[in-house]
Amino acid sequence: MKYRIACLFIAALLGSPAVGRAADVSEVQPVRMGCGEMTFDTVPGWGLRPDGNSAIGPTHGSVVIDKGGNIYTSAQRGVFVFSPDGSVIKAYEGGDYTNLHDMEIREEDGVEYIYGARNNNAEGIKFNAHSGEVVLRLPYPEESGLGLKKFNPTAITVAPNGDIFLSNGYASNHIFRFDKTGKYLSHFGKKGNGMQEFNTAHGMTLDTRYQPPRLLICDRNHQPKGRLLHYSLDGEFIEEVITGLGMPTAVAIHGEFVSVPDLQGRLVILDKSNRIIAVLGHNPDPKKGGSYNVPQDQWIEGVFSGTHGSYWDHDGNLYVQDWNISGRIMKLVRVGLQAEQQ
Repeated sequence: MKYRIACLFIAALLGSPAVGRAADVSEVQPVRMGCGEMTFDTVPGWGLRPDGNSAIGPTHGSVVIDKGGNIYTSAQRGVFVFSPDGSVIKAYEGGDYTNLHDMEIREEDGVEYIYGARNNNAEGIKFNAHSGEVVLRLPYPEESGLGLKKFNPTAITVAPNGDIFLSNGYASNHIFRFDKTGKYLSHFGKKGNGMQEFNTAHGMTLDTRYQPPRLLICDRNHQPKGRLLHYSLDGEFIEEVITGLGMPTAVAIHGEFVSVPDLQGRLVILDKSNRIIAVLGHNPDPKKGGSYNVPQDQWIEGVFSGTHGSYWDHDGNLYVQDWNISGRIMKLVRVGLQAEQQ
């Protein structure tokens, strides 16, 4: 507890925020946040167009990184690909690439594919990350026998054997399991506030810190506070990992660490023991923490609003997306003195 309090105190001292301006980011200074080996500096203006405005439009999505180090983020308009320096190098806009609420990237037989959960389009999707070719669709599986009227997927992840897990987090909260060809296999979970129920199964990934790997699932609206859960790849409940997280929206693994965006305007980092070791970008304003309607001219450097997705690069830097009307994605450069060797 003393360590955590010290981290927050150091972050407050080092992170005096600067207001971002759409027209001119040259005067905005980096903000330092976190502590110890989980210390980061923001990169002002990262991902903005040369005129200083957002390049991507409204965001309600995810972030993944390919093996070449390029950063993919999903917005309402589509999927935008950035170089590490923040320049847009490719975009998949419209049609199949809209409304990707969550993404997973995976290499299969030398080809990288993006799996996506399209919330408002009622499907999961798989496409070639470099050509955009759609190779698989996952509609609501009628063969599940559930007879659902609403299918609104929020999260997707893939097991080592290729099985695909798709969460119906904005509706029934069942998690559906398909094989690699898209054949329905099983489902588990249901909506509720019990130990083995989900009150918005919002985000999900494969937790590779354990062998065999487990599903790590965000139960965003669990009462009284959001939490993370572990399930086996057969859909069996293992444990409640941690609670008291606000509204956790997604999870991303880097070695022994987990980044967990919180829709209320912060990102927490957990260690191998699932203890909080750093809090990044905390928004103290209750009117803006958890708010979608924060236009770009009201962004504050180093302060998040509706943190929705994150991903680590090879060097342990973090890319963070806010749920935001103007479209916000940020790069946090890791400066911890004890950064682990890659």
